[in-house]
Amino acid sequence: MPRPVLVLIVAAAAMAPLISCTSEGTRGPAPVRTPSGTPTPPSAVPGLVARMSVREKVGQLFVPTFQTQAQAVAMIKRYHVGGFIYFPVNTRAPRQTAQLSNALQKTAKVPLLISVDEEQGLVTRLPYITHFPGNMALGATRSPGDVRAAARVTGAELRAVGINQDFSPVADVNVDPANPVIGTRSFGSDPDLAARLVGSAVDGFRDAGVAATAKHFPGHGDTSTDSHTGLPVIRHTRGEWEKVDAPPFRAAIAHHVDSIMSAHIVVRGLDDSGDPATLSPKVLTGVLRGDLGYQGVIITDSLQMAGVRRKYGDRGAPVRAIKAGADQLLMPPSLPKAYDAVLDAVQAGSIPKRRLDDAVTRVLRLKEQRGLFAGTAADPAAADAVIGSAQHRATARQVAEHSITLVKNEGRLLPLRAKSVYVTGTDAPSVAGALRRQGVRVVGTARSADVAVLTTRNTGAATAARVRALGTKPVIVAALGLPYDLRHAGGAKAALATYSAGSASVTALARVLTGSARPTGKLPVAIPKTYGFGHGLTYP
Repeated sequence: MPRPVLVLIVAAAAMAPLISCTSEGTRGPAPVRTPSGTPTPPSAVPGLVARMSVREKVGQLFVPTFQTQAQAVAMIKRYHVGGFIYFPVNTRAPRQTAQLSNALQKTAKVPLLISVDEEQGLVTRLPYITHFPGNMALGATRSPGDVRAAARVTGAELRAVGINQDFSPVADVNVDPANPVIGTRSFGSDPDLAARLVGSAVDGFRDAGVAATAKHFPGHGDTSTDSHTGLPVIRHTRGEWEKVDAPPFRAAIAHHVDSIMSAHIVVRGLDDSGDPATLSPKVLTGVLRGDLGYQGVIITDSLQMAGVRRKYGDRGAPVRAIKAGADQLLMPPSLPKAYDAVLDAVQAGSIPKRRLDDAVTRVLRLKEQRGLFAGTAADPAAADAVIGSAQHRATARQVAEHSITLVKNEGRLLPLRAKSVYVTGTDAPSVAGALRRQGVRVVGTARSADVAVLTTRNTGAATAARVRALGTKPVIVAALGLPYDLRHAGGAKAALATYSAGSASVTALARVLTGSARPTGKLPVAIPKTYGFGHGLTYP
């Protein structure tokens, strides 16, 4: 693309407020009036699309991963990629990440969408970021304000290192306790709660200037198969899907979510072909575009996952995804192979030029909406100050404290008062340390303690045996992962859920155990045959 075109785009974008995405193909929206009556210049994207070569357009569809800066630079120069996804290998320190982002953006003629899977909780990529508990803990807070604040802080720290798109929030409704891939990544099992909080998360990311991505459409919450290793089949009817899975995605769309990620799952109530949603025109174009009216960017989940690779292979899958309605192709196993397959399909007419231009237009308008044509530079010197600031850490502590859920407290065993405590189980050292910092006398054996604290993290039925092994001592079970462990804590005198083993959650647990904070969380899921959705106790 000639440099003068880019200069024109930058100038137009710098003058223009953000323009909402439309479905008008390459036609630009008419100028609109601001409250002051000043005309807003039309989008510069149609002109850019008209000047791009077919090879440049195809490149804009791809979001690969990379190991080294040199590899990424080569991908930009040869394939004109539209963006990258970062992993820990790319994000060793704030200053280094910001410098990497700047170098990649400087190489690219068209600004890059630099993305990351920073869901917080179970899925986190940046080792230095301010860590929040995951979505299920946020669901336990019942607080849209906490959710928005957490997303705003996360987004601000991503933006500080040059990341402008986050593949978050998870919009899946976790109705299957045995779900091997979603679990605490979900806000909970109630569609209305998930919808309310998904909308708040989208708003929080926008506050920070980062593109949010709702995932995994059409809903990955009711499966016992992991799409990384297989092809899950969701047996919801269309009516069940509308009631259970659709509300969070409808909420994301209502809050103008920047992108929606497809899932490599089969939902027979939406498409009985047996193809995964990522490759299904009925799901992406028919349901998401048509029925739900979504006009933003659709991005595939990773094309390296087994759920999308097995049936059509590494050349067929990306072509079928574009035909189905996807605009971005995430993490192809082989960028050269996938790029050539899509280019061949365009040149042969299998992917119509109109479909290619529509996808590229959506990608470029997203970049325009996030202000990337006006500038992408991150400040490496300031990144250290933004990330992990005292204010951000305080927000994480507050959110974690609001999430702690007390589900059982026989004989008012809690809060602990002048009792010696023995801590055992998963993450016992960190919990013991947090209790010591709260002034608790932690001892080395159950025999010498007044009370035993058993910590679990997804131990399931084994929890019951671990409680019995502590003998006659009063036992407090703290589930630091899935709250479903508490189904097997019937022998304990008290039980709590933290949904996370992160430092903020462990500190909050210790404060609740000692009475320095009152438990206020409510279960965001039902624990089968034990505690219902919304259950939660507090102290008098």
